[in-house]
Formats: sequence, C-alpha cells, structure tokens
Amino acid sequence: KALLIDRGFSPAYVLPHDSYLINLGSPDEETLQKSRAAFLDEMRRAQQLGLQLINFHPGSHVGQGTEKGIELIAEHLNRAMFPEQTTMVLLETMAGKGSEIGGTFEELREIIDRTACRARIGVCFDTCHTWDAGYDLVNDLDGVLRHFDDVIGLERLKAVHFNDSKNPCGSHKDRHEKLGRGWIGMEAMKRIALHPALAGRPFILETPNEDDGYMEEISTVLHWMKGSEKR
Repeated sequence: KALLIDRGFSPAYVLPHDSYLINLGSPDEETLQKSRAAFLDEMRRAQQLGLQLINFHPGSHVGQGTEKGIELIAEHLNRAMFPEQTTMVLLETMAGKGSEIGGTFEELREIIDRTACRARIGVCFDTCHTWDAGYDLVNDLDGVLRHFDDVIGLERLKAVHFNDSKNPCGSHKDRHEKLGRGWIGMEAMKRIALHPALAGRPFILETPNEDDGYMEEISTVLHWMKGSEKR
C-alpha cells in the first residue's frame, strides 16, 4: 500500500489473478472442494489487502456440459461472496478451448444472472482470448463492443488484459503474443487501447516478455495515449 502511494498508483488499478489451478466447474468432488477452498483464500486475501478487483477464469465443465458447469460456477460464487465485501470479482473472457466456460459473452452473462451478489461481479476483457473465441477485434471492434454491451453491459467491463494472439480469429487456442507481433496486429491493438468505450479501465499486459519487453510495450501504449485526444 505504501509503495502504491509512493508511486502514485490507485489501488483501483491493481488487478491480481487467482490460481490457474482453480476450477469451480469441475465434476470431480475433490478438485471442486480444493478449488472452492483456494478461491475463498484468494478472496479473503484481496479483501484483507483492500484491493478493489480480483480476476479469475470461470472454469471448465470437463465433459459434464456447459449448462452444468455454469450452474456449479455460480453456486460456488454464491458460497464465496457476501454482500459486505468490497472486492469485485471479475470473470475473464475466455478463448473457449476444450470444455472451457466463458468463451462467449452469453455464457458469462448466464453466470452473472445466477449469482446473488451481482453488484460485485464484473468482467475482464482479454483481447487474445476474445479474438481466439471468434470475436473479430481487427475488422469489427465497434461491433464486438456493442455486442458485449447488449449481452453483458459495458458498465460491467472493469479491466482489460491487453495481449496480441499467436493464432487467427476463432482458433480457440489461447496463446498470447507480444503487441503487434500476432494476428491482431499493432494497428488493431492501438484502436483497442484508444477506444472511448474502454477509457478509464486498467490495462494489464500478459504478453510473453521480460522486463525490458514490458517497458517497451508500456512506452508504446503511453505514446499512443499522449498523441490521442480521446484518452
């Protein structure tokens, strides 16, 4: 907290990610109970630190069907969340690989509709995942965001995972790439960064980089924003 204050960062822009091993949609009882315990631990930690956001992958149904997976995820969110909590849980848009849930905006909407604490549920928009899921961010960014707004509502879009993709649109692969070196490309990444519908949200890089690479990408995005009147 002291470091945030010292560097001039707001806690509102800190977005931790829970464990990738958590699967609240698992059909295996042992895995499900371990996932629920781990998720509760993550939630308590975020709340204790006074963080406003925590991000997680909704889960995978592992052969039992999307509807059952959504039912389980919502059930365990309802067990973990409580009305007094201040931390908002962000469902991440997913690539839809295998039995993964969250590869469509409609699936995320269904999870939200089944949760009791809807006011504390938001969405993290992962550009690589959304592209790999089949949403054309290159040729129809406005259309994708309109569709998101129609299905979920842009007021629930609280953060962006800002990544290029190693694979073409609709590949359902989920392999991140450095900005401008993937199928989305630098011009489309710039349009996303500067889109007025996404203004004011934290953008988190998950590109395959070391520190020098991240510094270069951050400098690139800052250059875009300094040259734009929109942000």
